Amino acid sequence: MDWFTAPDYWLSRLVFQRALAAVYLVAFLTAALQFRALLGERGMLPIPRHLARVRFRHAPSLFHLHYSDRFFAACAWTGCAVSAALLAGADSLLPLWAGILLWLLPWALYLSIVNVGQTWYAFGWESLLLETGFLAAFLGNGEVAPPVVVLFLLRWILFRVEFGAGLIKMRGDACWRQLTCLDYHHETQPMPGPLSWFFHRLPKPLHRVEVAANHVTQLVVPVLLFTPQPVASAAAALMIVTQLWLVLSGNFSWLNWITIVLALSALRLPATAPSVPPAPLWYEVLVLAVGALLLFLSHRPVVNMVSRRQVMNRSFDPLHLVNTYGAFGSVSRVRYEVVVEGTLDDTPHPDSDWREYAFKGKPGDPRRWPRQFAPYHLRLDWLMWFAALSPAYAGEWFGGLVERLLENDRDTLRLLRRSPFPPDTPPRYVRARLFRYRYTTWAELRETGACWERTFVREYLPPTRLAGAVQRS
Repeated sequence: MDWFTAPDYWLSRLVFQRALAAVYLVAFLTAALQFRALLGERGMLPIPRHLARVRFRHAPSLFHLHYSDRFFAACAWTGCAVSAALLAGADSLLPLWAGILLWLLPWALYLSIVNVGQTWYAFGWESLLLETGFLAAFLGNGEVAPPVVVLFLLRWILFRVEFGAGLIKMRGDACWRQLTCLDYHHETQPMPGPLSWFFHRLPKPLHRVEVAANHVTQLVVPVLLFTPQPVASAAAALMIVTQLWLVLSGNFSWLNWITIVLALSALRLPATAPSVPPAPLWYEVLVLAVGALLLFLSHRPVVNMVSRRQVMNRSFDPLHLVNTYGAFGSVSRVRYEVVVEGTLDDTPHPDSDWREYAFKGKPGDPRRWPRQFAPYHLRLDWLMWFAALSPAYAGEWFGGLVERLLENDRDTLRLLRRSPFPPDTPPRYVRARLFRYRYTTWAELRETGACWERTFVREYLPPTRLAGAVQRS
């Protein structure tokens, strides 16, 4: 079938696949380095306890067959190794069928992790990586030209990411329609980056222009992905520029980067296509069958997009094959942060020596400037932002965090930037307090060197100690 392949996109495929492998590598590295404290046998939300409640058919995972922390680590590090091999181009050294299987391996491993990840993995970019990764497996290698069906479906994912996000904004917070959301967003976003303070301090008229440009990029430009070249490439390039702007303004894990990766697949990069034989019949049948399945599964995300009760970041099947996306349907006007502290005093009181735990990414010390972590995902720091919005978001795991801090648990402390207590001297009590944070002004920054100003709001968790702990004499 002459129409089946698009030889002009062979370089676009190559760049897309290598970039996707890099995102996979970051995702598996994040899992390998953080899982013990979050999900391990002694973690805040232990996987074995979760597996006892969830059936395989509702959340397929290798860990239904066997779970141990050692086995999870082996899966995560295997994912890192396979991703690194794909990044180096290992799939191009294999027969077509073997290359497909190699690409399906990280998808299956990461699906197994996401489906037992519970709250820690309840982010839209997890499903986005899985959906993109599954489809990428059928994009082929150097033995065949890129299939048109797969290229179309990659654009369909990108369309849903951008258009869904645009719709959720227009239907959600009124500030998006009034063009005022960026008066608050850079200050109240989950994890600010090193430039977020400066983005917040841009003139308000420029913020209005940014919001208007965002609406155009998310509600108009995605339609152009399905137009002839070079218009489709121009639309994809504009999306890439927009995503890079978002990369500079905050830490959104790999959300922006996986969106850029998808946009790369829509670019027709100038290059002379190598001569390859026609695609084998079995490959054509396989790709068409996968395409038909994914289009059939797309009806629920489409219904969701056109619904007035649109939801965002929802998976409609246990394999995360086709999902719905969206972000920041509402924007917080005020930033709150939960500050966690411990003391060595046997009897805590207001004048006790309370020492603050320092997190890696979330705001804490007003003088510490935010760091750039994305695309690496600091899962605990992100969930602490939700905890500050409402204790209900932290009900499952916050008590477990406090318990492990009282034990000076090594794996939990590795998630933090710094513990105020020596490894052999755990705190007697831990408490949490809620503060309001705001960016300092230019004058305050010059005078104090602090990028944040914080004000105590209320007690979040009263002084707590381990059950059965004995006071020291």
